[in-house]
Amino acid sequence: MLGEIPPGGWWVIGGILLLAAELMLPGVFLAFVGLAAIAAGLFAWGFDLGTTETLVLFAVYTSVAVLIGRRVYARPAIDESDGMLNERSMQVIGRSVTAATDFPHGEGRVKLGDSEWNARGPVGAKAGDRLEIRAVEGTRLIVAAPEALPPA
Repeated sequence: MLGEIPPGGWWVIGGILLLAAELMLPGVFLAFVGLAAIAAGLFAWGFDLGTTETLVLFAVYTSVAVLIGRRVYARPAIDESDGMLNERSMQVIGRSVTAATDFPHGEGRVKLGDSEWNARGPVGAKAGDRLEIRAVEGTRLIVAAPEALPPA
């Protein structure tokens, strides 16, 4: 029964096993080698190639797959150039927000993105006014009237 599987089929099976191993050991880079083995196996199966030709194809496919994988994994997921990677609250300073409530005593709420935040700001600011984030104290935003913002 095992003798009935063509050589290309063994490459495909090996590639599938490498893909399964990647699922069990994520980040080991086996997915690209597994895809290369499957590609070499399908090519060998379809064109009835010998062992030497299949090994050469596998080496070429593996090299290409690893180069593509390195390029994909080398890209940083987060832009680290701003210097505030670990200070998420500092990233909002300077952003424009809209007052969600009035600020009768200098306290109110502002809309930032899709959520509302507690804020301390100018006394008398009205709901709908555009404000600018100047600082962050815990979970409270410190806002002020913008110096010069373009109209909304």
